[in-house]
Amino acid sequence: MTQQHNPVSVAVVGLGPMGAALTRTLLDAGLQVTVWNRTAEAAKVLGSLGASVARTPAEAIDGVDLVLVCLRDHAAVREVLDGARTVTAVVNFSSATPDQARATAEWARAVGFDNYVTAAIMVPVPLIGDRESLILYSGNEAAYRRHHATLDHLAGAGDFLGTDHGLAPSFDVGMLEVFFAGLTSFVHAAAVMKHSGVAAQKFLPYALSALSIVPASLEGVARDIDTSTYSGDEDRVAMDLAALEHIVEAGRAAGLDTSLAESMRNLGARTVDAGDGDLGWSSVFEHL
Repeated sequence: MTQQHNPVSVAVVGLGPMGAALTRTLLDAGLQVTVWNRTAEAAKVLGSLGASVARTPAEAIDGVDLVLVCLRDHAAVREVLDGARTVTAVVNFSSATPDQARATAEWARAVGFDNYVTAAIMVPVPLIGDRESLILYSGNEAAYRRHHATLDHLAGAGDFLGTDHGLAPSFDVGMLEVFFAGLTSFVHAAAVMKHSGVAAQKFLPYALSALSIVPASLEGVARDIDTSTYSGDEDRVAMDLAALEHIVEAGRAAGLDTSLAESMRNLGARTVDAGDGDLGWSSVFEHL
């Protein structure tokens, strides 16, 4: 006779768009999911899809195998979970800065959440459950390893970064900075192009051409930063500064906000003023 295994039971606390997406994905995977939300409507919708609806956070997390928390911020997490207790793993998907995550981890330790993990979701709501998606984790490694099979339903890639709870938010902030800086620079460049009568879609292939060399450039920059060696063999900040001045001037001529371009120009200028103009652009790291 084949032994029957009960599906893993999960509680999801917080049913905003992301929390609801986590819940639907787990339900689709055949897991038993209990949900709680401040307002009843979202919980009712997920209840109609098969989730059990709890009246309180404490009721939601009582006796389940894994607790997922997805609230507005870490202050809300501490407020909602205050008074609730569980010996099972708690994975906090709520957004935070690295220091906020560390503070919540200290709070969790103090109130008895011993198996606590900090997570950072690196994809938008529609991509939850996609095999190409990425979620980052840090904190209690044993708890993460114990439940990674369940967490893997949420994203194809789940990287554990280390026991410092600030690591997942650090990577989150860093990746978002690279993303938004790139996106915003394209928007600004497209505005400059529009001033010259060029449509954004006509400019796009040229922007993509510029981006194609970024991966190799980043490899060199990362190596330079980690070794504190900033050779000026391939580029020099003093020469780069001239190009940055042109970006600022072109933006001003188009009547645009040039603060992003000015921040890059000013960083280069500080580096030159400090006597490092003959070093490569990666040397600006020392003058941030």
